Parts: sequence; structure tokens; C-alpha cells
Amino acid sequence: MSTQSSRPATAPSAEPTAGPSVRIGALVPLTRPGWVEAGRHLLAGLRLAVDEVNAAGGIAGQPLDLLVRDTAADPQRAAAAVDELAGLGVAALAGEYHSVVARTAAARADALGLPFLCSSAVLDALTDQPTERVARLAPAQSHGWRVYADFLLGAGHRRIAVAAEPSVYWASGARILRERLAPRGGTVVELDARALAPDALCEALVESRATALLLLVGHPEPAVPVVRAVRRDPRLAGLLVGAPAGQPEFAEWRTLLGGDGAAVPFLRYLPERLGPLGARVGAALRERLAEAPSFVAFEGYDTVAVLAEVLRSPGTGWEDVEVEGTRGRIRFSRVPGIGVRQWAWPPVQVVDRDPDRLDNFRVLHTG
Repeated sequence: MSTQSSRPATAPSAEPTAGPSVRIGALVPLTRPGWVEAGRHLLAGLRLAVDEVNAAGGIAGQPLDLLVRDTAADPQRAAAAVDELAGLGVAALAGEYHSVVARTAAARADALGLPFLCSSAVLDALTDQPTERVARLAPAQSHGWRVYADFLLGAGHRRIAVAAEPSVYWASGARILRERLAPRGGTVVELDARALAPDALCEALVESRATALLLLVGHPEPAVPVVRAVRRDPRLAGLLVGAPAGQPEFAEWRTLLGGDGAAVPFLRYLPERLGPLGARVGAALRERLAEAPSFVAFEGYDTVAVLAEVLRSPGTGWEDVEVEGTRGRIRFSRVPGIGVRQWAWPPVQVVDRDPDRLDNFRVLHTG
């Protein structure tokens, strides 16, 4: 495998199994209302890394086996999957994209004493209490969304409207933005995306005098209809539309919105330039996906790269893991206010789709 480790390390209780293979349970949203495209990319990264581990001899001679369960963005379904996978003898859990789902999975895994490496969910409060069993690759929401707020301020936006749906994740995002913007003269106007139809939302935007609208909503509904309505309203011609949660990252965004989906800044967790490992993995992921891999696919690959090192050398904690990932050197630490071991931090960019070349992403800000 093409990772390097400065010293062997593991999470508590992550032991190779006694059977013919070492099993990892993978939690992935593969059906609606889950974000299916994100799940497909996450799974592609997980599977590519598993294949490479096995091609390099597996875990102490045992093949690595990925047991995949579809969470469909349903916390209760995820909890049931964790129970099932624990019963099947998995050595660890990996994956999940949706923050609320990952939070439920983390709590259940911790209760069962099962190590869980969360790939993509960013909610700061991934667990209620600090735990040594859960670690996370994705940056905490408070880190990434502060970078996004800094981008808005740097671009001259001080009055920000957010179209939000009820959710712990969206509410947390709105709070982070407000706290980052307020000391520098910024204000956040919240609009209820569930109560307001797209046309009514446009009316509220005109009245708000906001210079930017952030979509804190699901994809494709209601994000796509809202973007279409805003783009077609001449009164909102100068309004910046943003989507910090990353909806424009995936090809479905371009397919559904075409040019209307360009110039919508979002958060992406990639460096400006990939190193040799990242470039090689990116090419392999592109071949498997038949499209450009998102940062979520790289998160999937890095998750298995870390767990492979964990499983090869049981006995120490997450804080001793050091692995060369596709997006930089991965180390875990305690971050104030975060109850799990955290990679602090993956690279963070604010990017958008180029209006002149929709397949091209423009880097607008780095954090």
C-alpha cells in the first residue's frame, strides 16, 4: 500500500479478526433521501484503498473485507447497521457522510466498544462526551465554516441571508457564521426554506437587502429550485449564491442547473495541488467513477489507509497514528470543544464552478 507510517499505532480494541479475513464495516448513504452521489464517491474511495491493501498482502496476511451498509441518511437505520456489523465481528467502522447520521453511529459504536473512523461528517458535537474510540478525518464544521465566513468578509459581504431547513447541522452552521461575522460588522438574516416557496423566498431576499444568500438546505430539493428562482429574478442579479456544505461539488449539480449552478462558492477539502500519492489515487478514482473524483472520494481512501495502519499494529491510541494520506500527513489530536480524536486540519478551500468552463473549479480562498 502507498501509505507510510512513522510508528505503528491503533485505536482501542481494533484487533485483526481470527477468521479468514479482517472485516471493516462501512456506513454509506446509497439511497434517497441520502446524498447518493456523495455516498457513491465515498464508497469508491473506500473500495479502492481496500483493493490496494489486499494487493500489498492485506493485514498480517489476512485479506481486508469491506462490509457495506446503506444508511440512506437515516440515523436509526445507521444504529441498526452498527449493531449488525458488530455482530458480524468487524474490527472497526468507517465512513458516513451525513453529520446527524454519523453522530448516531458514533454513539452506538462507542457504546459497543467498536472503533469508528468518521470519513466525511463535520458536526462538531459528533459525540456527547469525549471518547477514545471515535476519530474523524473531515474538519470540524466550526473550522471549515469559519473559513467560509472569512471568504465572505474578504469579498465585501456584510449582510448575509441564509435559506435554512430545520436541522441540527444547518442550525449549527448558521450559528458559526453569525459568530464569525458579527465581530466584524456582519449580520445574518435567516429565512425559513421550508415555509417559503422559491418565489416567496426571492421576495424576502429583496426585502432583506442581503448581498449574499447561503443555501443551508438539502440537495436536490429545495436547493435546485431556489437557485433557479434566484437566477431568474432580475432584482437579485448581483446577489452571491453560496453553498458551504458542498452541493455544487458533484456532477448532478451541473446536470440539473447547467450555467445557473456556476459561481456558487462551496467548501472543498483538497489542497491546491495534490502530491504524488494524491495524484495517483485521483487518477484511479476517476477511472472507477467515470468522472472527476470529489474530495469525498479522497476522504474514503484516506479512511482505509489509516485503518490499515491501525489494524496492522494494535495496542496504542489514535494520537499515535501517522499516515501519509492523499491530501497530506494525517495525525490525530485533541481539539478544544471536539469530543473525538481529530485530524487538525485537512486542507480547506472555498471554490466554485467556472461560468466559462463548468467542469473547472476556481479556488477563491484557502484556509
